[in-house]
Amino acid sequence: MKCFPNIEDYKKQFFKGTIIPDESYLNTHYPRFKLTWEFIWKKTDTIKTMLDIGAHWLHQSIVYAKEGVDVTVAELPTTLNTQGVQSVAEEYNINLISYLDLSKPEIFDKLPENHFDLILFAEIIEHITFNPVDMWRAIFRVMKPGGRIILTTPNYYHLGGRAWDIKRYLFGSGGGITPKEILNVPTYGPHWKEFSAKEIRDYFNMLSPDFDITEINHASIPYSLPANLSQKFKCKLEDWIPFLRNNLFVEVTLCCKDVSIVIDP
Repeated sequence: MKCFPNIEDYKKQFFKGTIIPDESYLNTHYPRFKLTWEFIWKKTDTIKTMLDIGAHWLHQSIVYAKEGVDVTVAELPTTLNTQGVQSVAEEYNINLISYLDLSKPEIFDKLPENHFDLILFAEIIEHITFNPVDMWRAIFRVMKPGGRIILTTPNYYHLGGRAWDIKRYLFGSGGGITPKEILNVPTYGPHWKEFSAKEIRDYFNMLSPDFDITEINHASIPYSLPANLSQKFKCKLEDWIPFLRNNLFVEVTLCCKDVSIVIDP
């Protein structure tokens, strides 16, 4: 398997002479980037073309580009227009395309049909607030038959997640994100919909019979070190019970293009 560089080598190698875009995000999510890399490469040693949707500051894209993958990135213009992103994209020959609204995915019309081996959709699906069928139809068009979608997303049933907020449930305070989060988080940050593994299977089965969920892994990502005995105990439980781990890593294979997307929004 191809090796992912350790974090200090990563920073020196890929951001030498430039300001690292959102270094704090990189430091926090580096373990997830490494696990995603290992999940992607364990079944293949060749990826020619990749579309990274919601690529943020290219923290993942550049590592694939360095391996010779022809990488296209789709992201909001406010991110892609920053100096650090522009300089890194130029150095590693990464194609940048910007969108204002993924619910109207016309930007993908500019990409060739049947082109991408790999679609990276990392930590995006939980933020989607619109009906996504048109977006997936556009993604389906640009994928090669046999291509893969690699999707990572929080596991709804992880310990500490909203599924286990018994007090909130008993007092009639509902589930999902809270009104306080909706009204006080001034970004696109809220996780509007976190999924279980079964829901992810249902999601892609409903989109198209051409999609096949070929693997789902429950993974523990150490976003921070356990600070007390309670947190350490939760980490032990996650080691013993994969269902309770905090992230889902999903491989969706486009086995053929016989039917296409079968749902109309």
